[in-house]
Amino acid sequence: MTVSYQAPLRDMRFVIEEWLDAPRDWQRVDAWATLDAGTVEHVLGEAARFVSEQLAPLDGPGDLEGCRFVDGQVSTPRGFRETYRAFVEGGWPTLALAEDAGGQGLPQLLDAALQEMLAAANHAWLMSPGLTHGATACLYAHGSDALKRDYLPKIASGEWLTTMCLTEPQAGSDLGLIRTRAEVDTEADADSGGYRITGSKIFITGGEHDLTDNIVHLVLARLPDAPAGTRGLSLFLVPKWIARGGVCGHEGDRERNGVHCDGIEKKMGLKASPTCAMRFEHARGWLIGEPHRGLASMFVMMNAARLQVAMQGVGHAQFAWQRASAYATERLQMRAVSAPPGTHAPAPIAAHPAMRRILMDIRTTVEGARAIGYWIAHGLDIAAHDPDPDARARAEQMAALLTPVAKAFFTAHGFACASNALQVFGGYGYIHEYGIEQTVRDSRVSMLYEGTNEIQAIDLLVRKVIGDGGERLRMLLDTLVAEADRCTAGHDSTERGPSAAYADALVAKAHVLRSMCMHVDVLSTALARDSVADAELPYRVADDYLAMLGWLLLTFAWLRTARVAHREPAHEACARDAFYAGKRAAAAYFFDYRVAEFEHRRRLVEAGLRADLPCDAALSGASDVM
Repeated sequence: MTVSYQAPLRDMRFVIEEWLDAPRDWQRVDAWATLDAGTVEHVLGEAARFVSEQLAPLDGPGDLEGCRFVDGQVSTPRGFRETYRAFVEGGWPTLALAEDAGGQGLPQLLDAALQEMLAAANHAWLMSPGLTHGATACLYAHGSDALKRDYLPKIASGEWLTTMCLTEPQAGSDLGLIRTRAEVDTEADADSGGYRITGSKIFITGGEHDLTDNIVHLVLARLPDAPAGTRGLSLFLVPKWIARGGVCGHEGDRERNGVHCDGIEKKMGLKASPTCAMRFEHARGWLIGEPHRGLASMFVMMNAARLQVAMQGVGHAQFAWQRASAYATERLQMRAVSAPPGTHAPAPIAAHPAMRRILMDIRTTVEGARAIGYWIAHGLDIAAHDPDPDARARAEQMAALLTPVAKAFFTAHGFACASNALQVFGGYGYIHEYGIEQTVRDSRVSMLYEGTNEIQAIDLLVRKVIGDGGERLRMLLDTLVAEADRCTAGHDSTERGPSAAYADALVAKAHVLRSMCMHVDVLSTALARDSVADAELPYRVADDYLAMLGWLLLTFAWLRTARVAHREPAHEACARDAFYAGKRAAAAYFFDYRVAEFEHRRRLVEAGLRADLPCDAALSGASDVM
């Protein structure tokens, strides 16, 4: 049985229109004053049609066919190039780009929903165009006038695709070890400001392909006078093809730049996406931003990509749930334990408690994560466009805090949900034709790129929480407690609605995290250079700390979901609506079962605060088996 991806449009609209009430906030922005629920329905509907009719059918065949590498050239699977052209012609790359950057200027919130659909329908295909938004933002913010004139329109429209060339064999998470070098191009016109780039990069998504006629590489490299470490990195725009003579922007004949693909990786998943080893030999390039400030420029691109990667986790979990729930409804195995006496016929496996538990775990994870992911995207819109400067500042701070949580937590659970969904299929899940094994393979890499999940946890705790004395965390907790207050408003101790009862769980967990802010001084001391305290402590607890915050966010998501689904109990149409009934049942399940995950992570954080990680014991087993 093969299930084709169908975008969860009803739930997407629920989050945007009811959970967030985003159209009301859009009214405060002049450029968005005409956007309403009708706009949401139209954009999401057209996106869903594209992914279901054109993109999803290529997913399984593309995985089997893979990419081909011959004589330095990469060919993508059949149909990929034509579908990408349709994607560009439909204007999808420009959906949320600023109008003066060549975009349509629509909210990032709608783009988050689009990214979720694309990842769920065909993650491998998405990989190459996935960097367009971030590259455009980077060039728009830091590119010279000449680069914006000659490259920005083609990149923003999707006519040319881009790469992000960071990683080298010796420089993965530690970018300070990058060796690629840049030297002033003495042969170039004095006004062009050109450089020559030499070095090798690995794991470059879309470094070579046949989707577009040109590929523009954004490359981190070192100038001759660069200081050591990350402070010595500069960012350069290095096209595959340049105008003859190397003059940036010249409209004459073009020539091949010194950019070469030496091969593509044989990977666990995303086989239809070319992951390339790239070599730059005296390649012409142009500086983006200031010398030695390359990471500041690149972070514009990386931060945009991290929320997109988070939504990949949501997309994988969603499609895993669709596949598993459809299979569990049709697959007949064994008599249901709840069947009346005398019943001997096999029941759908969805009738068995173990399978229902898996399905509900996946559902409550994906729908809660969707709400939080869209909340972050909506916060980015407020940070960029709200007329109130205080609202913009608060939204920017919240997005900075929440983005590493979303990237790590959503991708970890995207993979976990896919793996658990495979369990529903039993042995059939291990067979390619059922599709779920591909989702398991494809979802795993999202935990690795755009900063591993462990790097995200360190960023959250060391930089975002400790770095500002817990101020942003307190702001978040105040927001969550305010939601709990809304749920309990109007209820006395003898008359409490369902969502009011759930509010107690959220408040209790927010209190735990608030009390843990008291440890900030201890953690800060541990990081001080002249301290004799346990310097590893914050790094030791970071992963569990992030997971604890992730579960708190899902608790918030389901509390608000319960409030919205219960807020009009007297409305007969609402009470009869199966969608709202399903939401109420899922919320009840979450608060019965899933909130325990928070306590598990809390205990691990507390253990990490007390105990060290024995390095010798962790490594001693390696020599025993050699």
